[in-house]
Amino acid sequence: MRVRHVSDRESVNSVMLEPAPPILLAEDDPVTRMLLTRSLKKAGYAVDAVGDGTAAFDKMVLRYHPILITDWEMPEMDGVQLCRAVRQLPLDGYVYVLLLTARDAKEHLVAGLEAGADDYLIKPVHEPELFARLNTARRILGLEHSLRLANQQNRLLSITDPLTGAFNRRQLMDQLPRELERCRRYAYPLSVVMCDIDHFKMVNDVHGHAVGDEVLRQFVARVQACIRGSDWIARFGGEEFMIVLPETPYDGGLQAAEKMRHVVESTPFVTDSVAVPVTASFGVGSTAPSGPDLTMRTETLIAVADACLYRCKQRGRNRSSGMEVSGAVAAGPPELIAAGR
Repeated sequence: MRVRHVSDRESVNSVMLEPAPPILLAEDDPVTRMLLTRSLKKAGYAVDAVGDGTAAFDKMVLRYHPILITDWEMPEMDGVQLCRAVRQLPLDGYVYVLLLTARDAKEHLVAGLEAGADDYLIKPVHEPELFARLNTARRILGLEHSLRLANQQNRLLSITDPLTGAFNRRQLMDQLPRELERCRRYAYPLSVVMCDIDHFKMVNDVHGHAVGDEVLRQFVARVQACIRGSDWIARFGGEEFMIVLPETPYDGGLQAAEKMRHVVESTPFVTDSVAVPVTASFGVGSTAPSGPDLTMRTETLIAVADACLYRCKQRGRNRSSGMEVSGAVAAGPPELIAAGR
């Protein structure tokens, strides 16, 4: 949000959004609609003008307009009905509704506000008063936008690992069952990759925890560069991470693991004080190509990936291993699968 100089007919204390938010104008009288449109455009607003409430509602469905100026008396759908309808729409942000009316009785104004209007103007519209009300609208929209951004930031902080930026384990355990259910419903395969940085304790012991933290951050960045936009990575704990690969069968999961492994070992991780050669091991657990059956559980898929990771470490690290889970294996207790590693 930025502050700019305003003209005499604008409030000098108003906080203005840049650029001016688009306005949807609903006015059935063509002369009034033309004059209002001309004034608003002269003031720098982009205006989408229509002649009735139904057309305005259709416009709002197709494109979010932060400000709605609507006449009360219109054919088919009047301004009050339009307010109620707009308030029911799942839009990208708040809509500030300014109701224009020739009715000046208090009960009429209360009815308009109760229908969802934020403010009203008595016709005929006095231009300086209109712009003053629009300045108020822009301040409120700016505050609402800032609040929405703050809420999004707070949510992001609650689901991500603060060090690496990957999702945290809580988000993993919340979203993975949903991903599994989605793949089951649409018969898509699903692969998960459990990975662990080899000898990470030695990195901390030799170079210090600051270097270790930087290695973790760079590790996540390299993994993210290898995966698709629909894939995601979560920090499972310590130096262990899980990558979720929706709509990916076993062969694709193993190829993705090998790609990540190669990228990690290809060049040292450069920090401010030292360049650290790093390798990692990867265990892949995948559903059948037709997706998980009704017996598949997320705990089972995680346990299989973890068992394959352990197998890699037993065989010397810096390698990948995997297993496709189906039928009786999927129905088995995770602890038994893990014990078989």
